[in-house]
Amino acid sequence: MNNDFRPNEAETLFLNLAYNGFYNIFEEIFNDKFWDNDAYYRFAKVNNAFSIYAEVLNYEPIKWVIEAIKVKRPPMEAELGKDLFKFVRNVFSHFPYFTSWDDVWVNKSVVNWNKKGQSIDKFLTRYSGKDEVKYRFWEEEKRKMTYLSINFPKEYNNNKIFLKDILSEKEGVKFSMILMKQIMNSQIVSIDDDK
Repeated sequence: MNNDFRPNEAETLFLNLAYNGFYNIFEEIFNDKFWDNDAYYRFAKVNNAFSIYAEVLNYEPIKWVIEAIKVKRPPMEAELGKDLFKFVRNVFSHFPYFTSWDDVWVNKSVVNWNKKGQSIDKFLTRYSGKDEVKYRFWEEEKRKMTYLSINFPKEYNNNKIFLKDILSEKEGVKFSMILMKQIMNSQIVSIDDDK
């Protein structure tokens, strides 16, 4: 492999921290006991996972993977892996007053309170009115297939758009984590268990 494609020292440090943090949250979320925690605890962990993933999307080889997914994977998978997950992260980041997944909502006025045309506004303008996307995922350890729908808002106006109506908490978060992990794993050459 050409060294031009290997992460530099700063990237390596960032990627190690990001991947370790993400994988720790991933493991916790897929433990059934996680869902017994209160809504605020779950929300904080999920928020951290989306934040880590959004930062990893800035790594150039991950951008190449997203472009490849557009061509080689089912329709909308790349858009979900980039646009939807960044939208969720940006809502969490720019409207940090929510304390549970089911409470999170935005509308056109709130989104544009400071400036129009930013990332959340662009996402909702682009995807409102789009058809639902159906997915399924397999949990090997539980021998369980889960089906879910991702529902884009019918309209983007001053009516509340709840995150839970776009993506359910438990199934939606698990699906998101699986897709994020698949995209992130594209950059793994080996795993060192000596931490």
